[in-house]
Amino acid sequence: MNLAAGLVGALAVGFLLRFVVALDPSWWLVWIVPALLLVLVNIASERSWRWLTLAAAQIATSSNASYFLTVMSAPAVLLVVVGQALIWMFVVSESRRALRRWDTAWVAFAYPVFWVAVDTLMARFLPDGNWGSLAYTQAEVPVLMQVASLFGVAGVLFPLALVPSAIVTAMLPGRSTKGRIAMLGATVLIVGAVVLYGVVRFEGAKQGGTARRFGLAAIDDAIGLEAKAPYVNAIRGEYQKLIGALAKEGARVVVLPEKIAVASEAAAADWQSQFAGQAKEHAVWLSAGLAFQTQAGILNEAWLFSPEGKLEARYQKQFMAPPERGYLRGKESLVRDIDGVRYGIAIRKDMHFASLGRAYRMRDAAVIVVPAWDFGADGQLAARMTAVRGIENGYMVVRTAREGRLTITDAYGRIVAEQLSSSMPGQKLRLDVAVPAPMATLYTAIGDALGWDCVTCAVLLGWRTRVGTSKSMVANAAD
Repeated sequence: MNLAAGLVGALAVGFLLRFVVALDPSWWLVWIVPALLLVLVNIASERSWRWLTLAAAQIATSSNASYFLTVMSAPAVLLVVVGQALIWMFVVSESRRALRRWDTAWVAFAYPVFWVAVDTLMARFLPDGNWGSLAYTQAEVPVLMQVASLFGVAGVLFPLALVPSAIVTAMLPGRSTKGRIAMLGATVLIVGAVVLYGVVRFEGAKQGGTARRFGLAAIDDAIGLEAKAPYVNAIRGEYQKLIGALAKEGARVVVLPEKIAVASEAAAADWQSQFAGQAKEHAVWLSAGLAFQTQAGILNEAWLFSPEGKLEARYQKQFMAPPERGYLRGKESLVRDIDGVRYGIAIRKDMHFASLGRAYRMRDAAVIVVPAWDFGADGQLAARMTAVRGIENGYMVVRTAREGRLTITDAYGRIVAEQLSSSMPGQKLRLDVAVPAPMATLYTAIGDALGWDCVTCAVLLGWRTRVGTSKSMVANAAD
């Protein structure tokens, strides 16, 4: 392939990859487009494939730059966009190295192994975890996501990455026909098993449970430390109306968003008094979020008030979004029994981390209440990531977001109810839901075992491709 053809190919692949890594990805393209990138790097010359790969990846990852600019500084955005491109570069280059090292068709498994390994390490060590994992692109198709109840997002990502890798490996010369057929057959069996498991899990879905009437309410308008009293009071008044309206409709548990205001410690006490009074007046369980300044630093908390107006619990956010990096982090998960059902409380980004979602199931939570504040463009992604925690651990999620969505999802990640939030006078959602007992899942028992197995395999593969005499399995005529 000459340089001009390579550049055209990189531009085309990069453009299509934008629909894979976007905040609102096309779920079916994720199964196909990476194959084009793998083809590009395997037919490009030795002199150009690295630059073509990086160019395609950079074109793709830059699609989210405008969104990143709303939550972080320009230098940080540059670092993130380039970093994401380098991750694609690493996974693709390691897979290419393996394809050239071994002539077996089973080397197609290298690409999904490297992807799952990287995804697992990101989830464990990065401050934003595996945000944007390709696995979450499938959340719009719940039948494909049910395997997360067995192996977490690794169980979704592995077959998702295997399909394009198997297609490309079968196309390349140097593999026996028998080996290609066996490898493609195994790929079909794995993907078929994922779909079949999803169908069977839906067929066995629990019916009935404890009836609950939930009320969700959100107002997008922000209240900062410098907000004037008339502005603040107007928003507080609208929240009072929304709580009252939901209570009149019979809501027993009312969930408000994260960080309704960023306030001083004294103002936070006033908000707390107001919410306590509302909970008592309407005899509801009320969850609401507020951030406030203390001498030690800024806290981002979710409060839970009982129908008697008592502050029943205070939960402090554990995982911070980029604008909150300087906030004080909480360290404890929190569960409470409400009318015979065990509830967990988390705040938005907390539920992007599978470890915290699993910790709540290990404390027998049947419902997770999640006050949230999204950033508009990422509202759907954030809600779907949270829903995946429910699939992994077998519980319902009730999530109320400003600049996002008011969402109730079941233990299978299916949307029970959803409503877009809005600015003043706000938006509300009321729904009667039967809350079943939490389901036992294999993922709760074994956690990210598959992910860490892939980390081990990736290390071994990376080492083996670098020792001994490597074989070039693609005709050198490409050079």
